[in-house]
Amino acid sequence: MARPSLAIQINGRIEFDNPFLLASGPPGTNGKVIAKSYDLGWGGVVIKTISLEAAKVINTAPRYGKLRGRESGEVIGFENIELISDRPFETWLDELRQLKKHYPKKVLIASVMEEYRREAWHEIVRRVQETGVDGFELNLSCPHGLPERKMGMAMGENPDLVAEVCGWVKEVARIPVWAKMTPNVSHIVEPAAAAIKAGCDGISAINTILSVIGIDLRTLRPLPTVEGYTVPGGYSGQAVRPIALRQIMEIARALPGVPISGMGGIETGADAAQFFLLGAHTVQVCTGAMLRGYEIVSELKADLEKFMVDHEFTDLRQLIGKSLGYFSTHADLVQRQKQAKAEKAVASNRDAETWKGAIAKETEALTTN
Repeated sequence: MARPSLAIQINGRIEFDNPFLLASGPPGTNGKVIAKSYDLGWGGVVIKTISLEAAKVINTAPRYGKLRGRESGEVIGFENIELISDRPFETWLDELRQLKKHYPKKVLIASVMEEYRREAWHEIVRRVQETGVDGFELNLSCPHGLPERKMGMAMGENPDLVAEVCGWVKEVARIPVWAKMTPNVSHIVEPAAAAIKAGCDGISAINTILSVIGIDLRTLRPLPTVEGYTVPGGYSGQAVRPIALRQIMEIARALPGVPISGMGGIETGADAAQFFLLGAHTVQVCTGAMLRGYEIVSELKADLEKFMVDHEFTDLRQLIGKSLGYFSTHADLVQRQKQAKAEKAVASNRDAETWKGAIAKETEALTTN
């Protein structure tokens, strides 16, 4: 069997040599580390979210917290209270131009976030797309930081605001636009559908889950502790994967054909395969790369290729959505089980199942008196 293809085209124009992207966050915090990720084989990078006024962004330290398994000590969950990029906007513009000059065939997605002002969104989109980036990811979903400016999740949890902002962006964008969804809502399909109706070209999901990683029982202070205090932050890592898979499934079933970039707890090629089977077209990794290094991409690609070979898939698109049809309702499950039991009962009355050689006992079993 020929080696399976991991290449995929999204939005009719963005060509990925493989579907693994670094998600927006520390792994894509400047041009130097993005270039390193390309050299190591990542198919694309979503840069750390940028805004026009970086001077308003002030990060703290420490800003991460880990949840470990009780016995193994393995990191199963990860919380951050990190904000978007604090690097000057003009510096980012120059680095984006240089990246596209030196890596023209690698995918570069600009994650952008702005206040609830049409002119601000117009300005950032116009100026960033002039650098040659391949697409935008609208950060409508960061669960912490800057809610007073109606940014991030404060915007993305409201489908009406999502539709309005996505509409503003599409007024000036000449390249594909993905809207990044927050999982911190009751029905993720509602804001996702609003974004697509407003003209967005795809959906990214999920961002981190608003959380408190824990309390230090020695000091009685919540973690991560900054001068004795903290704020709820974004939860990620392998523990969130079941939630991410459920929400990817819901979006894919509700919005068939819409490109989805899935993320949430992906650390292996097998993890990624599950996202593809539930409708994702590409996948993104952030926490996995932070904990294990950029080099994780080689393992991700090898694992996914092995899965495809084992199941005789030759092209990535053969996976996409293949498991969606097996979701149903509880009432349907009850009916299917009832039918299966009835068929089993019929099968047990067949001669081959009835007569095994102990004829006297077998006759008695078929006798009612």
